[in-house]
Amino acid sequence: MNIPVKAYLDLLYNYLKPQWPKVMGMAVLLFSSIALQLLNPQVIRQFIDRVQQGVPHPALLQMALWFLLIVLAQRGVAIATTYVSQQIAWNATNGLRRDLTRHVLKLDLSFHNAHTPGELLERIDNDVDRLGNFFSEFLLQILSGLLLTLGVLLLLWREDGRMAGLLALFVIAYLVVHARGQQLATPHWEKERQYSADLMGFVEERLAGVRDIQTSGAVDYTLLRFYALVRRRTWQALKADVVTDVGWTISKIFYDLGTVAGMALGAYLFLRGQITLGTVYLVLNYLDSLNGPLTSIANQMEELQQARVAIGRVQTLLQTPTKVLDRGNTTLPTEGALGVRFEHVAFRYHEDAGVLHDLSFALQPGQKLGLLGRTGSGKSTISRLLFRLYDVDSGAITLNDQEIRQVRLANLRQRVGLVTQEVQLFPASLRDNLTLFDATIRDAQIWENLRRLGLDGWVQTLSAGLDTLLAANGGGLSAGEAQLLALARVFLKNPGLVILDEASSRLDAATERLLERALDSLLAGRTAIIIAHRLATVRRADEILILEAGKMQEFGSYQQLANDPNSRFAHLLRTANLTADLTANLHPENGASDPVTQLANHNHFSMVAPQEATV
Repeated sequence: MNIPVKAYLDLLYNYLKPQWPKVMGMAVLLFSSIALQLLNPQVIRQFIDRVQQGVPHPALLQMALWFLLIVLAQRGVAIATTYVSQQIAWNATNGLRRDLTRHVLKLDLSFHNAHTPGELLERIDNDVDRLGNFFSEFLLQILSGLLLTLGVLLLLWREDGRMAGLLALFVIAYLVVHARGQQLATPHWEKERQYSADLMGFVEERLAGVRDIQTSGAVDYTLLRFYALVRRRTWQALKADVVTDVGWTISKIFYDLGTVAGMALGAYLFLRGQITLGTVYLVLNYLDSLNGPLTSIANQMEELQQARVAIGRVQTLLQTPTKVLDRGNTTLPTEGALGVRFEHVAFRYHEDAGVLHDLSFALQPGQKLGLLGRTGSGKSTISRLLFRLYDVDSGAITLNDQEIRQVRLANLRQRVGLVTQEVQLFPASLRDNLTLFDATIRDAQIWENLRRLGLDGWVQTLSAGLDTLLAANGGGLSAGEAQLLALARVFLKNPGLVILDEASSRLDAATERLLERALDSLLAGRTAIIIAHRLATVRRADEILILEAGKMQEFGSYQQLANDPNSRFAHLLRTANLTADLTANLHPENGASDPVTQLANHNHFSMVAPQEATV
């Protein structure tokens, strides 16, 4: 993964700039640590030489106290540096996680269809974790390590140029060899991160489908696949570690050779009387001191190889553009029903499979459309296009004669309300789930809307009313109650267009009656598109549209199509009558009611008399 230097610097600048006082403080601490590390051996050198010279004990004791103070200062600076660097790392990585999460949530559904939640979690969490050291210490540790090494060599040069020159050669060789070794490990770490993401994606998907796995007897197969993915990732991590350690070992050999050469040269000069015993100690201490900065530089270079992979994956995610662009500069009216028009709309999710083909129809403000069709006919696609979860491939969709791509996205989604059978609920209070954490919506407004929907009685039956805490995924509410909450949530937006995408498909009869009363209030004075499998759901529709394989098969008013014996809708109604009669004969205790309602209580129209009752 070839990442330009500018990418590293931009990432550091963006997330360290807000923390510049802490960064400057950590720089002062690191440079103070360098000065103390260079000073301490000088004190010991003077101590050794003065002992040999027979200096009185009080002077030696004073030097020992200075040594102790310097050591204590070093420890204090090290503790303060660790504390500040960790703060910087946490702030930076949390900021990056925030930006990644916001970006992912704004990406269109085509992106999310191609990436599993587990894979995205791996990037947002684990990849960012690997950047903690990069944000907090990378540049400063590299810089301080180089400065400490340079300081050691300069001080040695002052003592003896030959020794400083010899060690400088070994330092350069050490760094070159180590850098080259770490570069060889980068492709292996890239594979390891991808295999880790694959494993996370697999685990997330299987946990989400655990009931199906258990009921279908696929537990053993799932564990076998899990074992294969874990084994692949483990072996790849081992390979990356081995390649990394080989480069590390070779570079350490160069360092050890430099240490041996320095020790030999120091002993030679001392035996010839060219340097004192204190100077020999100073040389040996500085040789040992070189191990710290060189190891630090080597560690940072190793960290960089793994951070480099993480940076590449994070930047790829951050730079992934959404296909649904928010470039509109117009807004929809804040009140009133919206007119809807589809003009020769075509759309496909994938290149090889069209979903909608040259679809055209229009709804006047306030009209209700019943949208029918078999599974896969394109019904839900229409709702997604109206909500701009996707953009059309060709043609145009207009609301109140404004092409929706020219409308600001936030305004569009404020004026279009979408209710599906899958309701997203948060582990928070009922109030927060209704308002989506908008503190500007007052309780009086919430209760007024609940009363208008006829749901205030239902909320009052809950344990704490609006303060009732919901568990994750709406724990504590039935599927029907979650649908009621979704209706109330949409009503608070005051949309001009309401789309019901099979919102009542999983409800029991009692909850459905409550839902029907709420729908009467929700849809009053609004345009509505009602997507349904059950004919009873569309009985309030003014217009009926039947789709087949993404094409319009039939479109007209409810009464017109119902009265036309040759229409497909009329065929569905006749099938409904037949099914209702059979049901009444089999279950006379149910009593007589209109056939469409009876059909709704007993059958989906797509499940009865397949050739006649389905669209």
